[in-house]
Amino acid sequence: MDFRIGHGYDVHALEEGLHLVLGGVEIPHTKGCVAHSDGDVAIHAVCDALLGAAALGDIGLHFPDTSADFKGIDSKILLRRVAELLRREGYEIGNVDCTIRMQCPKLRPHIDAMRAAMAEAMGVETDRVSVKATTTERLGFEGREEGVSVSAVALIYRE
Repeated sequence: MDFRIGHGYDVHALEEGLHLVLGGVEIPHTKGCVAHSDGDVAIHAVCDALLGAAALGDIGLHFPDTSADFKGIDSKILLRRVAELLRREGYEIGNVDCTIRMQCPKLRPHIDAMRAAMAEAMGVETDRVSVKATTTERLGFEGREEGVSVSAVALIYRE
């Protein structure tokens, strides 16, 4: 078996009046991510982890923010396309794990829905997707509620 591990990281600024979408789920909040797409920083980090594991570049290479095709796009579509690309290359997704860093809102009530939404987009079982959330104890840009960051790791394999 050929096992590969990839890492992804993404950051988006937060702004009043925008929709907050994380892990494929719209979260009630007064702020949302500033972005060309729907701003789903969690899915973007997972996409980069998967692409990196297969040495297929990054999300910006495949879905550039300079393209009108991706303006406002649902990031679950991007994740689905990444999973399809991996399968065309002969890979399967072993698991993904991501950590969302933002001060508020509390994300625990939404984590199961995020896991399910990302698993469905990737075509894997929910138990292959882990989502964790943490505050930064009011430190840094996340703690000041200026932005959100996500790191992700992915394991892919080929028989």
